[in-house]
Amino acid sequence: MPSPVYFLDIRSRQGAESNLDRMNNLFDASGMNERINKGDLTAIKVHFGEPGNDSFLGPVWVRRVVERVRAAGANPFLTDTNVIYLGGRCNAVNHLNTAISHGFAYSVVGAPIVIADGLKSQDWVFVPVKGRHFSDVKIASGIAQADSMLVLSHFKGHSITGFGGAIKNLGMGCAPISGKTEQHSIRPILYPERCISCGLCAEVCPRSAISFDGGPAQIDIESCAGCLDCYRICPERAMDINWTEEIRPFVERMVEYACGALSEKKDNVGFLNFLIRVCPDCDCNSWSDAPIVGDIGVLASADPVAIDQASYDLVIAESGIEGTCLKRNLAPGKDKFKGLWKHTDGLHQVEYAEEMGLGSRKYRLIRV
Repeated sequence: MPSPVYFLDIRSRQGAESNLDRMNNLFDASGMNERINKGDLTAIKVHFGEPGNDSFLGPVWVRRVVERVRAAGANPFLTDTNVIYLGGRCNAVNHLNTAISHGFAYSVVGAPIVIADGLKSQDWVFVPVKGRHFSDVKIASGIAQADSMLVLSHFKGHSITGFGGAIKNLGMGCAPISGKTEQHSIRPILYPERCISCGLCAEVCPRSAISFDGGPAQIDIESCAGCLDCYRICPERAMDINWTEEIRPFVERMVEYACGALSEKKDNVGFLNFLIRVCPDCDCNSWSDAPIVGDIGVLASADPVAIDQASYDLVIAESGIEGTCLKRNLAPGKDKFKGLWKHTDGLHQVEYAEEMGLGSRKYRLIRV
């Protein structure tokens, strides 16, 4: 049976309800209240954005969800986990400072922030899964111990997974640094003839796995975390990925982590995808590029697979915006994500997630 996915378009005019007020209708129609029990410690899983990024989901939307959770008698807290790469979210102190500087202070959103994997990303528990790659995964304690969870995802492109939505927010976003490392496990390929020894890759490497000895970069593969920051920053494209062999296993590992994040609380988790400012890249970047399609709206569902499939389909149905990173597939009905990243296959996320029992790709879109 198709999973219901509730859709709130982004239209609002003078004399009508604001989009924020219409969020109440979406919350009620989609049964988000039914995912939460009175007295719950309810995790609101968000992405606070990397310093320099401005495309992350804004606190004004998050506050409305916090208000509805409080109205249901639960105790909400905002949460995310620390990251592999160097930057503003690699430990809980920097992460909290970043979140507050981006507007997520208690005085704004009305809920405290808990970095779910602790000060130095060492607070996590093993959760059993039955996948191709893992028999157990590491899930941040603050998420594993929460009674219920609402997963708020800014839907956008991603150079490795094709797109980022609810599944990626669960799999990558609920894991400690060691769990993120397990999922990545993608080692860069170096083309020495392209390397100009600029040193940028060594500067961003979180494991100091790249060095120079009077010539091209040298990678210590044993020390490499697989975060691919070197690939992203290299101005000469001297770093690359084995696209034919590495990407699908990476996506599958991420999905298996998503299964672990939902373990023992699947009936107490709800998902909201925000198809607003659909940018080409992840909010983990320290910059943001122009959106590739116009704003679409907000989706809500109890099914992470269905909501990501519906989000994907809605973006594809739009006309691409000329003059952006989207150089191909601008026509309605053309795959915008393959237009951005021709080597990626975003649909493998939902295909494998359905196979793992996370939900159904079949959905029924219900306008609110």
